[in-house]
Amino acid sequence: MTQLRVLAVASEVYPIVKTGGLADVVGALPAALQRHGVTTRTLVPGYPDVLKALASAETLLHWPEFYGGPIRVLGGARDGLDLFALDAPHLYARPGNPYVGPDGRDWPDNGIRFAALSRMAAEIGQGAITSFVPDIVHAHDWQAGLAPALLHYAGQPRPGTVMTVHNLAYQGQFSPDMLAAFGLPGESYALQGVEYYGTISLLKAGLQFADRITTVSPTYAREIQSDEGGMGLGGLLRERADVLSGILNGIDISVWNPATDPDIAARFSAAQPAERAVNKAALQRRFRLDPAPDAMLLGVISRLSWQKGLDLLLENIPTLLGEGIQLALLGSGDRDLQDRYAALAHDNPGRIAVVIGYDEALAHLIQAGADALAVPSRFEPCGLTQLCALRYGAVPVVANVGGLADTVLDFDEVAITGDAPTGVKFAPVTSDALAHGLRKANLLFNDKVTWRRLQQAGMATDVSWHNRAGRYAALYRELATTRR
Repeated sequence: MTQLRVLAVASEVYPIVKTGGLADVVGALPAALQRHGVTTRTLVPGYPDVLKALASAETLLHWPEFYGGPIRVLGGARDGLDLFALDAPHLYARPGNPYVGPDGRDWPDNGIRFAALSRMAAEIGQGAITSFVPDIVHAHDWQAGLAPALLHYAGQPRPGTVMTVHNLAYQGQFSPDMLAAFGLPGESYALQGVEYYGTISLLKAGLQFADRITTVSPTYAREIQSDEGGMGLGGLLRERADVLSGILNGIDISVWNPATDPDIAARFSAAQPAERAVNKAALQRRFRLDPAPDAMLLGVISRLSWQKGLDLLLENIPTLLGEGIQLALLGSGDRDLQDRYAALAHDNPGRIAVVIGYDEALAHLIQAGADALAVPSRFEPCGLTQLCALRYGAVPVVANVGGLADTVLDFDEVAITGDAPTGVKFAPVTSDALAHGLRKANLLFNDKVTWRRLQQAGMATDVSWHNRAGRYAALYRELATTRR
């Protein structure tokens, strides 16, 4: 098998910098691709945490001027990842969140910050680092979206390009006055270029000029071609449907493994599930919930936002209380939702508990101790939380959209597929439908034999990257062959 070289480009990578599922995917996919004959180097911004992780890295490039200041490109390895870091202090030497300042607002120069990342990807794609000249440049989300466009407009021999959409709602829109600053020619500001309703869209740039487009589930790939799901880009995606595919995300099953997880109270497996009860008791203590082994404990690990449907769950607190269901929620986001959940926890001690923020170790304990895990998203490109839930025997209760539809099997579907059910799905995405799904889950929970079958089927589901990485490898090889 011929070894392929892929340059992945992303704004975050687990375990060094993470704000969401993008980092998990970018961190886990390279190891899975290696088994398919693909060598990956991942280019990320040189945030303080990245430079700290690559303290002994080698300087591969040093330029005195690059998008407003001097830069270096560092090469090194950390946590099994081979990384390039764009060390540009004028762009990335900032504490905290990669995208927003201490005031919670986007950094005003985010366009330049991520145009620079894309430009460096294009430079490496054209051979700037002679020790690693990639066959493919794989751009992830809007922060890397200019890379395919810059390679296109360079008018030189170039590698193949792949653009992956992790969430179409985030499009990287900036003033058209930034065209030259981004390094784009005047001709690019056109309908068939980077222009998007009077702005420059970095995501549209990637979708317009990448050789192949992927997104993170087959159902989401279909949804984003519609006018409603396409969020202004449906027409473009329909035009490019012949190069668009949906490849399900996986999770790193060495990190998410209940048999070896150091962050849970007691390790367990599908063959020896009894220790889940120990984790449930530990989770109830951690959240100061009543020690009630016979009450269904519903977990939530999520951004608190309209997209994630957390307002619908809020409307269903009377349903939870009426059904005797406990709630343990970990998340942050919309300030109004945060405040309302915190108030409900205050008013319902022992029944509802909320931790505002994100805690990786606590997320593992929720997966290990919750009986069910709710993901009521209005749209969900793939979702990783429900994959972790399947792995840990927390039965998913999910909206029938996007990757949730592709990864969870309801009782109503098994007659068609012949597979074992793994969770509860509800549709449409409304408060009433969610209430029905919660009542159905609680009814199933109280049938211990049926619930155990659901847990066993979920834990037997392949949620790893192995086969899914093979689809990326096949796509890369087909593209590399056509470009040769």
